[in-house]
Amino acid sequence: MSELDRSEQIELLLDHFNNPRNYRQIDNPDVSLQGGNPGCGDIVTLYVRVHDDRIEEITFTGEGCTISQAATSMLTEQLNGASLAEIEALDFHSVEEMIGSEMVHTRPKCATLGLDTLKKVVKIYRENELRKNLEDG
Repeated sequence: MSELDRSEQIELLLDHFNNPRNYRQIDNPDVSLQGGNPGCGDIVTLYVRVHDDRIEEITFTGEGCTISQAATSMLTEQLNGASLAEIEALDFHSVEEMIGSEMVHTRPKCATLGLDTLKKVVKIYRENELRKNLEDG
């Protein structure tokens, strides 16, 4: 993805904030998890269904600042269909590429809230699958 200039970054963030993608709960998610800090007002809850170690569906609900909500919207849009291994490989720099380094460095905890929560979702999913396999096996 090519680096957006500052005005394009702001426009993209505002679009995702005002028109969030995948903003809803889904029935019977494999994992749903709330992340964030209620004290500062940034909260996201991710709802994820997995099939064959790939994200089959990912949605979210939440409230908070433009950056936390827009970045989470962008994640759900870009990572639908991603493998769990791909998600585990993402990091701070992945978010920088997605929304722009200036935005991430201005509010790093807000910018990475969705990704940090998604990484926890993947960990919980893998633990649940391991537990099921041990119980079945």
